[in-house]
Amino acid sequence: MRPTGAALTAGVIGQPIAHSLSPLMMSAWIEAAGINAVYTPYIATPHMFAPVVSALFRAGLKGLNVTLPHKTDALMIANRISDAADKIGAANLLTSVDGEIHADNTDAYGFISSLRKAGVEPAGRSVLVLGAGGASRAVTYGLLDAGASDVAIANRSLDKAREIARDLAPNSEILSWDDRSRLLGEVDIVVNATSLGLKGQIPLEMDWSQAGENLVAVDTVYTPLETRFLADARARGLLGIDGLGMLIEQGKPSFQAFFGCAAPEQADIRLLLVQALESHE
Repeated sequence: MRPTGAALTAGVIGQPIAHSLSPLMMSAWIEAAGINAVYTPYIATPHMFAPVVSALFRAGLKGLNVTLPHKTDALMIANRISDAADKIGAANLLTSVDGEIHADNTDAYGFISSLRKAGVEPAGRSVLVLGAGGASRAVTYGLLDAGASDVAIANRSLDKAREIARDLAPNSEILSWDDRSRLLGEVDIVVNATSLGLKGQIPLEMDWSQAGENLVAVDTVYTPLETRFLADARARGLLGIDGLGMLIEQGKPSFQAFFGCAAPEQADIRLLLVQALESHE
C-alpha cells in the first residue's frame, strides 16, 4: 500500500543512520500488514537530538526507534520511563502518548525472544556474558528477567562489570578479560555482547577447548552474520546464534507501539535483511 497524507508515521533516529536496517525491516512489515504507514530514518547530532525529537512529535510522529549515540539521552527527554529502560539505563523506543514522551527498551526482549526462536530457553540456565557496555546491560537484564539461574560477566574493565553486577545482578561472578574462557565448561550459554568481531573490528577469540558439548554460543553482532566467535564455536559442533534475530525481535514491540498491530510473522524478514547485508559486503 502506498502511504497517503493520512499515513501513520514513525522512524529511527541516530548518527550515523544510513547503515540502519530498521527502515527496510519496518517498511516490509508495513507492506505485509497492508497498513497506511511510513517509517523514515532521521539523523541528529547529540546536540540536536532533543529538539529534533520534539519537533517530530509535534508534527504528529507516532514514535521513534533510537540508535547510537542517543540511547542514554533518550531517557533524559522522556516523561515516563519503563522499568526495562530504567534498569538497562538506555532507551531504544520513544513514543508520543497524550502529549508525553514514553521511553522503553526492547533490546532485552529482542535478545530473549531470539534465543527462544532458536530453541534455547534461558530460564534455569547459567550464562557467561562477554562485555560490560550497553548491549551487555540489556542482555543481562533480559536473562535475569527470563529466569536465568546465574550470570557471570567478563570484561577488560572490572569496574564496569562490577557496575552492571551492582545494578542488575549482585551475585554475578566477575572475570578478568584474560580469564574469559575459564567458565566455558560450566555455563550453558556464552554471549558476545562486545563489538569484537564486528566488520572492521578485531575478532573475538576464545579457548573453545574448555567448552562443554552442549554450550550455546550467541553473538549480538550481525555484520558479518558469522563472526570468528560463531565460526569457531560451530567448528566444535556447538550451536551458534547470530545477532540478526535479536535485531528482528526487538523491532516487533516497536511496530506494535507505532502502528497498533503486530508485525506480520509471515513476512520473511530475515531473508530480506540477509540479502541486504550481503549486497553491502
